[in-house]
Parts: sequence; C-alpha cells; structure tokens
Amino acid sequence: NDVSILLGYGNGSFENQKSYSVGSYPSSVAIGDVNNDTRLDIVVANWDSNDVSVLLGYGNGSFATQNRYSVGSYPSSVAIGDVNNDTRLDIVVANWLSNDVSILLGYGNGSFETETRYSVGSSPQSVSIGDVNNDTRLDIIFAITGNDSRPQSLVISDFNNDGLMDIGIVNSRTHNIGIFLGYGNISFANQMTYSTHPYLSPCSMAVGDFNNDSRVDIAFVSCESNSVGVILGYGNGSFENQMMYSTGS
Repeated sequence: NDVSILLGYGNGSFENQKSYSVGSYPSSVAIGDVNNDTRLDIVVANWDSNDVSVLLGYGNGSFATQNRYSVGSYPSSVAIGDVNNDTRLDIVVANWLSNDVSILLGYGNGSFETETRYSVGSSPQSVSIGDVNNDTRLDIIFAITGNDSRPQSLVISDFNNDGLMDIGIVNSRTHNIGIFLGYGNISFANQMTYSTHPYLSPCSMAVGDFNNDSRVDIAFVSCESNSVGVILGYGNGSFENQMMYSTGS
C-alpha cells in the first residue's frame, strides 16, 4: 500500500526506491502539478479503499504525506487534466465496480472538491483525457472491460500525424492492440488490430517516440508472458511488427 520513487542518474540507472504510503491496493498513478508551484505531484487510485491519494512534491524527489479523497467503488484508473478550463488540474477516476467515473475539480492549491460522478458502461478499467473533437475542451475516454475483447488499457495520441486524436487500446482476451483513427468529430474509423501472439494477455500500454523519428510508437506489457513489447509506428496509423523484451515475473 505504497508508491515507490526511483530517482534517475540520467544514464539509464536509478537510485534505490523511496516509498510513500497511500491507500489500500493502489491500482493506478498519474503525475502533474496540481498545486501550481511548478513541482510535480503524484495522484494514486486506491482500489480497496475507494479513494485517491494526492502527494504534493517538494521538487527534490521527495513528497508530502498523502491527502485522500473518496471516489466510487474499486477505482481502477486515474488521469489528470483541466476539464473545466480554469487552468487548474482536475482528477478523473474510472470506478470499476460502481460503473461510473468520478470528477474531482481542483482548487489549484493541491486540494480538490468532493467528487461528481457520471455513469458509464459496465466495469470501466482505464481512463484517458484528450480533445477528441477539436473544440479545445478536454474529453474523457474510458475502456469498458465487460465485453469479449476485455480491453485493459487505453491511450489517446495522434498515430497518423493528421492533427486529430486517435485511440490505442490493449485487448487482453483477444491478445491484440487496437487502433481507432479519429475523424476529429467524436467519431472514429473501424478498429485496426495488431496481434501480440505468442505473447498473451496484453494488460497495459504507453506511447512515445522510442526511435527518434518523430513518429508515435507503442509499448505494451504482456502479463502472461512476463515481457514488454515495442511496436514502432510508421506515422500513418500503421505499425511494424513487435519487438519483445523479457522482464521479471
């Protein structure tokens, strides 16, 4: 029931971890400056205690003791963004058991209003924030696990360099990665899938430019295979074959 911070030396190696107590069974973490002091803070979703922990950063790699805020049942994923256009960061949480998302509007000083909840589909597993309809307002996208493909994690990014936000998702039951290219009006093209076989049950994903070609690439975790995969992007919404790297069990 804690989070670990490993400060980097800048050469790919890290110091020993420093741990900070949070709620019960932390399931997701997000980073942002929630108190406008130019120092990064940590927000953690706590699955068993049905709350989020906020740890304000001192800017030197250490953090204040947590403050906790109640959310829905079994919070599975957390994201940070300014959802009400007041230049202050807010918290968005997907609540797996109560089938809703919690919005906690920020005061800009590291504290937050009481949650407001919005009903969604069955068992939201992952949440992300981005402007998917080009109206300069942040939208909320969430993955619903109550279907055959069992999506576990999603990201919002521009995979085809058209200036419009797209959706990437890992489908753990069908063992693939899905890409939905956006039209910029809340609608998306049909899913294109990329198999992760023989590496089964992809359960988490992230995006970045891993080969310095200014194109978005995908990294994913295979929970059954104890490995991570990298799929390099062509910059047009399609991707190369995966490269896999073993991890610990």
